[in-house]
Amino acid sequence: MTSLEVNTFALPPYLGVVSNQGAWTPDFPRQLAALRKRNWLTHQVLAERVGIHPVQLRRHEGGASQPTLDVIRKLASDLSVSTDLLLLGKDERGPDDDLRMRFEARSRSDADEKQVMRSLLEGMILKHQARRRSSANGGATNEERR
Repeated sequence: MTSLEVNTFALPPYLGVVSNQGAWTPDFPRQLAALRKRNWLTHQVLAERVGIHPVQLRRHEGGASQPTLDVIRKLASDLSVSTDLLLLGKDERGPDDDLRMRFEARSRSDADEKQVMRSLLEGMILKHQARRRSSANGGATNEERR
């Protein structure tokens, strides 16, 4: 088997990587309210289940306060969703279900196969980023801009 040279530089954030902005996003209050209503739960019932006061839950849904990580974990568990779904907007979540299942299936590969897959994925990400930068610059190459 030939050895592949792998570029070990750090890639910029992409899908599935949470930014340094912390857990609070504008989507959280809206998502929390929607999930509570979807599960036919009142503020009183959900608040009791997660161990907070109903007024506090209303403040979380209104965006007036931020829940602790423990409360976020309990909310996600009680609403039967991942914390990602609860906290992040749809576009900020990780890979879609189809891609996630493929990653999970490949996780049982041996170390060499995983390294090849990692290298291919890094190459595809770099290609995508270059294409985005090119289109953001009007599609002109460096030579054409000079």
